[in-house]
Amino acid sequence: MRNVMSRPPSQTSSLSMEERRNRAATIAIVMAGLTMSAIDTTAVVLGLPTMKTDLHSDYITMIWVIMAYLLIMTVATTQVGRLGDMFGRVRMYNLGFALFTVFSLLSGFSQTDIELILFRTLQGLGGAFIFANSGAILADTFPPNERGRAFGYTGIGFSMGAIFGVLVGGAFVTFLSWRYIFFINVPIGTAATILGYYLLKDKSPRLREKMDYPGVVLLGFGLFAALYGITNITGSGWKELYGLEILSGLLLIAGFLFLESKAKSPLLDLSLLKNRVLSASIFAAFFQSLATYAVLFLVIMYLQGPRALTPWSSSILLIPGYILGGAVAPLSGRLSDRIGARVVATIGLSVQILGILVYLTYSLSTSLYVVILGAVIYGSGNSAFFAPNNSAVMASAPPRSYGVTNGLLRTLSNMGMVSSFAIALLLASVSIPRAFAFQIFLGVGKISGQLATAYITGMHTALEATIILLIVAIILSLLRGKEARTMRRPTNKENTSKTG
Repeated sequence: MRNVMSRPPSQTSSLSMEERRNRAATIAIVMAGLTMSAIDTTAVVLGLPTMKTDLHSDYITMIWVIMAYLLIMTVATTQVGRLGDMFGRVRMYNLGFALFTVFSLLSGFSQTDIELILFRTLQGLGGAFIFANSGAILADTFPPNERGRAFGYTGIGFSMGAIFGVLVGGAFVTFLSWRYIFFINVPIGTAATILGYYLLKDKSPRLREKMDYPGVVLLGFGLFAALYGITNITGSGWKELYGLEILSGLLLIAGFLFLESKAKSPLLDLSLLKNRVLSASIFAAFFQSLATYAVLFLVIMYLQGPRALTPWSSSILLIPGYILGGAVAPLSGRLSDRIGARVVATIGLSVQILGILVYLTYSLSTSLYVVILGAVIYGSGNSAFFAPNNSAVMASAPPRSYGVTNGLLRTLSNMGMVSSFAIALLLASVSIPRAFAFQIFLGVGKISGQLATAYITGMHTALEATIILLIVAIILSLLRGKEARTMRRPTNKENTSKTG
């Protein structure tokens, strides 16, 4: 008698050699995009002090090298995801790689801080095309019951990039020039663009609708105004003008949501959010991101300020967390394919809280082995959440809206990152002067005595706040329900709904 508990035959075993190669190429190229992004995230931070000196700039201006990149990615991701649905996700993805590569090259050749910020902004636009369409391409290539594994492998790409960014970025800054931080993207981006053009194929019909230009404008200006205000608060502290910028942005976003509820061809079909799994997963990602970036910021400041470590040494201590995170990502993704995302992603968030509890033990004399332990626990929890949650979003989205759904996911996650950066700095500046906080983050300032003790007390308060944010994410993760993980392909009716 057949064992009813036996696993169904693997769909992968029945695939043609061409399909297997296509899947492998898709994962490899998407991993390349995440690797490049992670290199930028870690290496650029390491290089900011030498960039400041070389370009005769100041710390407040140089923070925009990071924030401008995040800002444009956040503002543009939903819109370019819609473009992918309309004009081809692979086409938009390859365009993003080309833009990212060209403006990485120009960033490396920048002669002034303003030039660097401008090219970083345009580099972020390329990043928006990449991130908005990468998840949609994976969803086109893999059936729902295999997407967790696919997203898990892309998590390896981010971990590899973070490690590569620390090691190679630190070496470039020390022995060559900060410009090579951007030049390293050129061969990777060029190869990925060429391979993407020849190997990736669009598999879904294109959405045959008019572009919702009023929606594009309202959402773009709304996100920009709100995030610009948050970014200004990060650099200069609270001012009424910045509060008005945030308020005007929120009002524009509210106007966008009202317009979308009436539009015949909306940029964002609000009915998507009626799906409990999809909406809960997206907002869980927002709160997780809102907590995560603040934690990284605060820990780096702890290591470089009170513990007086260099940016290189501080980053090295975080590498074990990225290594274990890279190992956990595909395992958690594969497990979510079998039992759903709710349990796996919720465990990941809970493990992150456990990591923060380790961070809460940090003092002026904490062993660096405990620092590594905290990074390992926190990093593994982060990776355990990422793949299941992202695959749950794409498993719950209709095929015709993969691009805009993944774009919305990335937009809210990036909003969390930008806001988290501001929250962390505001909380840190309660204990120490803001300008000094920037110098510590950039690795050029050290603190000791009562000031160091005050910072650690403030850090603990901020970390306790991030636990609350992660608890909100856990509640949303638990309430999402179980998504469909069947092996079926989208029906013709689903694929052709509102398409040509």
